Amino acid sequence: MLDLMQWPAMLVTVMAAWLVGSTHAARRKAGFWAFLLSNLLWVAWGLGADATALVLLQFALAAMNARGMIKNRRNERQRREPTSPAATLPSQTPG
Repeated sequence: MLDLMQWPAMLVTVMAAWLVGSTHAARRKAGFWAFLLSNLLWVAWGLGADATALVLLQFALAAMNARGMIKNRRNERQRREPTSPAATLPSQTPG
C-alpha cells in the first residue's frame, strides 16, 4: 500500500507545477494548493518509508510555497489597485 501512495503524490506534484506556471491567477492559486496537497502526500509516504530527508524537504517546500502564495496575492492586489494620478504624470525637472 505504501508504494502505491508515491504515484498520486507524483501526479499531484506534476499537476501543481503545471498550474503554478499558468498566466491565469485562479490556476496559479489552485497550483499552490495542489503543491500543499502534494507535500502532505509526500510526508505521509516519507514517514511510512522512513525517509526523514524527504519529510524535511517537504516542510521546506511547503514553507516556500506559502511564501509564493503570499507574494502572488500581494501582486494581484497591486495590479487591481488604481495608480494615483501623480504616479502617471511625467516627472518634471527644472531646466
